[in-house]
Amino acid sequence: MGDRHAHQLDPLLRPRSIAVVGASERKGAVGSEVMLNLQRGGYEGALYPINPGRDSVHGLHCHASLADLPETVEQVIFALADSRIESALDESIRHGARAATIYSTLVLENEISQNAGQNNGQPRLRERIREKIRRAGMLLCGANGMGYYNFHDGIWACGFDTRKNHVRGGNVTLISHSGAGMSGIIDCEERIDFNLAVSTGQELCVSMDQYMEYAIERMNTRVIGLFMETVRNPAGLVAVLEKAAQRSIPIVALKVGRTELAAKLTVSHTGAMAGQDEAYQALFDRYGVQRVEDMDELTTALIMFAQPHKTGPGGLVSMHDSGGERQLIIDLADRVGVPLSTISAATEARLGELLDPGLVPVNPLDAWSKGGPEYHLVMHKCFAALMSDEHAAIGAVVHDRAPMGAIYTSYLAYLRAGHAASGKPAFLVSNHQGTGADPQVLAITREGFPVLDGLRPFLCGARCMFQYRDFLLRTVAEAGAHSPAAAANPIAIMAWSERLASGEALDEYESGQLLADFGIPLNPAHRASDVDSALQAAARLGYPVALKSAQPGLLHKTEQGGVKLNLHSADELRIAYTAMAAQLGPQVLVSHMVNGPGVEMMLGVVHDEQFGPLVLMGFGGIHVESLKDVVCALPPFNAATAQRLVDGLRQRALLDRHRGTPAMDIDAFCAAAEQLSHLAVTLGSHIAEIDVNPLLVRPEGCIALDALVIGRHVADNKPHSNRRAK
Repeated sequence: MGDRHAHQLDPLLRPRSIAVVGASERKGAVGSEVMLNLQRGGYEGALYPINPGRDSVHGLHCHASLADLPETVEQVIFALADSRIESALDESIRHGARAATIYSTLVLENEISQNAGQNNGQPRLRERIREKIRRAGMLLCGANGMGYYNFHDGIWACGFDTRKNHVRGGNVTLISHSGAGMSGIIDCEERIDFNLAVSTGQELCVSMDQYMEYAIERMNTRVIGLFMETVRNPAGLVAVLEKAAQRSIPIVALKVGRTELAAKLTVSHTGAMAGQDEAYQALFDRYGVQRVEDMDELTTALIMFAQPHKTGPGGLVSMHDSGGERQLIIDLADRVGVPLSTISAATEARLGELLDPGLVPVNPLDAWSKGGPEYHLVMHKCFAALMSDEHAAIGAVVHDRAPMGAIYTSYLAYLRAGHAASGKPAFLVSNHQGTGADPQVLAITREGFPVLDGLRPFLCGARCMFQYRDFLLRTVAEAGAHSPAAAANPIAIMAWSERLASGEALDEYESGQLLADFGIPLNPAHRASDVDSALQAAARLGYPVALKSAQPGLLHKTEQGGVKLNLHSADELRIAYTAMAAQLGPQVLVSHMVNGPGVEMMLGVVHDEQFGPLVLMGFGGIHVESLKDVVCALPPFNAATAQRLVDGLRQRALLDRHRGTPAMDIDAFCAAAEQLSHLAVTLGSHIAEIDVNPLLVRPEGCIALDALVIGRHVADNKPHSNRRAK
C-alpha cells in the first residue's frame, strides 16, 4: 500500500493498518461484518481484531486491547455500543491512532429524556467525541453512518453486508449523508464500478466536500454522485465544486429537504421567496451540478456519465421497434426537457433507402415493419445512420428486454455500429425494469455501452448529460460575454458600508440612492414634508406624478392609502397630499409617473447563511409572491448569465413581441441584474435583503419604480410578520 501518505485523508481512507475494536464472529453483528468486509475486499494492510473475550476472529489472532498490539495502528474502527465508545476513543488517542470510524449514533439513553444543555452541565456524548477528535488531530468517518468502501485500494470499511462481486478500481464516486442512500445503490447496482463510496453520517470531523476532493485528487474519478441532506462546510463545498468544474468532472446531486426554512426572518417580497433550496439551486447552476429527483435518476445518471464517450452537439436520436413506444418517448422527452434531434435531409434519404414501405424516416425512428430474416441488418444500418447525423448528440436503442429480463445479443451490435459510425455515446434502454445483474448487461455496460431500465430515468440522465455539456460550453461563452459592471466609487462604497452597519433602517429614498450609486436605473424621487415642497418637487419632475407616504416605520402602504398614482395637476396633488398627511403623516416621496407599455419584473438580494448573498430575478408587481416565477443566482455574474436564467422563467414569453406590442428590452433588465450582482458582492456582508419591485421593463430600457434595502443589523431586530407590501 506504499510507505508515504500522499493525501491528508489517507490515514482514514487508505490506512496501512486497522484495528477493529469489538470484533466478533456473531452472525450479523457489526463487529463480524466489518471484519468479513475487510477480508473480502482484499485489504493489504495489517488487520487486528480487538476483543478481550476471544482468541481469534475470522481466522486472525484476536488481541485484548490496543496496548497489546505489536505496532501503532493508523485507524481504529469501533464496533461498539455508544456506552463504550468514549473510553475506547480515549484508549485509541493514547495509542496514537490517526483516524477512526464510528457507526453508532453517539446518543446515550440518559440524554434522550433531557433537554439540550441540561445534561448536568456536561456536554453530550456527541460533542465530547467531536472535541476529543479535534484536540487529538484525528480523522473520523461518522458517527451515525455505515462507514466507507475504498474500492480503488480494496478497503471495505463498512460494518454491514453487501454484495460480494464489487470490482476493484472503478471510476464512480458516491458520497451520501444517508447510509441507505449509499447501500441502496452499491449493494444492488452492478452496472456501476465504484472507486469510493462513503456514508458520511454526522460528519463530526470530515465533511462531504473533503471526501469529494480525495476522489478527485487520488482516484480515477469520472463522475461523483451525492445524496445530500445539508452542507456542513459551505466554503469547502464551493471550492471542491469549482475544482470539479475545472477538471470537467460532473457532479450529480440528489438534494433532499426542499422546504423553506420556517424560522427565516423576512421583511420584503424577496426574502419571502428565497428559501434554502433556492440557494442550493443557485449553487448548482453556478458549478454545473446536475440535480436529480430520486435514487433511480441518480443511479441512471451515474451509469451514463461513467461511460467514456463524449456527448456531441445536438439532441437525442432513438430507434424503436414499436410505434406506440416511439410516441411514448416523444411525450416523455417533452415533459422531462430532453431535446429530440431533427435529422438532416441526407439522413432522411439514407433511412428511406433502408426502411420498409410505410415507415417514416424521422427521429425518433420506428424501424420495425415486416420483420423477416434481414431485419437485424436493417436495424443495424438504421441506427448507424441516425448516430452519424450531425444533429445527434447521443443515441438510444429503445427495445424491451427478452423473456426473464435478458437482452438479445443483436441489440448489442446496434450499439457498437452506432458508436463506430459516430464516436458518440450509445445506450440500450428498455421501457420497463429489467435486471442489472445479467452477465451480458454487465459486459456491454463495462464496454462503454450502458444498458438501462426505465424510459423516464434514462431521459433524466440524458438531460443531465446535455446540461453538463452546455455548462462546459457556457462557462467559456458567458465569460467571453463579460463586460465589467460600473461599480460605485470607493467613497460611496465606504459611505454606504458605514450607513448599513449603523443598524438604522434605510427608507425608500435612501434605498433608491444606494441602488442609483451602483448604476441601477431608478425613477427619480424627491422628499417632501409639506404641501409646498411636494408641489415644487412635482414641478421639477413634470406631471403626472405619483405620491407615496414616507413616514418612518409605515408598512403596507397601499392598503393604508399611502400610494396615490397618476396625479395630473397641482390641484390633484394638493388634495392627495392633504388627505395623506392627515391620515399617515407629512413625510412623502414625489416621483414622476411612469406610463406606457412595459412588463413589471423584480430584482432582489437575500443573504443566505451558508452561501452568502443571492440575487433573485423574475416577474414582479403586486402578484410577485403568488406567481413565484423567479430564479436565484450566486453573484457576481454578467448579463449573459442573467439572460440564460431569465430565459428559463415560465412567463418569459411576456417579454417578446406580441400583436400590437413591441418586445421588451430584456438586455436592459439583464444589465441591471449584473449591476445588482456586483452590489451584492461589494456590500453583501451588510445587507439582509434588497427588494426592487416593480422594475418596469419597457421597449427601450428599464426603470425601478420602488426599492427597499434592509441592512443585516436591522433585519436581526425585525419581527417575522413584518413583510413589506406594495
